Amino acid sequence: MNILAQWFPNVASRFPEFVDSFVQTLIMIGVAGVIAFVLATLFAVILTLTQRGGLTQQAVVFNILDKLINLFRSIPFIILAAALVPFTRALVGTAIGTKGAIFPLVVGITPFFTRQIQSALAGVDTGLIEAAESMGMSTSKIVYRVYLRESIPSIIRVSIIAIVSLIGLTAIVGIVGGGGLGDFAIRYGYQRYMLDATYATIIVLVILIGVIEFIGRQLVLLTEH
Repeated sequence: MNILAQWFPNVASRFPEFVDSFVQTLIMIGVAGVIAFVLATLFAVILTLTQRGGLTQQAVVFNILDKLINLFRSIPFIILAAALVPFTRALVGTAIGTKGAIFPLVVGITPFFTRQIQSALAGVDTGLIEAAESMGMSTSKIVYRVYLRESIPSIIRVSIIAIVSLIGLTAIVGIVGGGGLGDFAIRYGYQRYMLDATYATIIVLVILIGVIEFIGRQLVLLTEH
């Protein structure tokens, strides 16, 4: 604690608040990450099935979903978060704090996450899919037993990439009062010129990303053997 007070005096004097901000960031990553993963997996499966040459080729569905994902990916997140404020208020009753940050984070990361999982599903050997079809498997079984099961290592890899991107978005959402470490760094590090608050936030986020990437690598190794 003496080292913290020496190198990061403004953080040390606000340590409980800094810890709360870190917990808020973890909550945002956890909740938004899980929701986005479920939605992204669903959208990626739909895109994979309805694309040209897919198991249930459907051009209209594919084009609509594909264009919507491209649209939301093209909008800078800070602008998207500000534009979603009325919808966030209507949905959860507030647009600030951790509660108000979840919805824009989900909307912001899901399109990117979808493309990542779509690319993972595209890497599945077409021979396995054809073999499953010849065995008379239903589309739902092929999705579960072939597409998803065979691409687990790839899905883990792209999920880590998406989570790291999500961490960046949690910092950005602090600009519009989203809470978390981003909000802490902006309020103290930027607005009050307490640079040690900014540096402490950077250090914690870098460590957090390192831990997540390490866990991801271990999971990939487990699923590949």
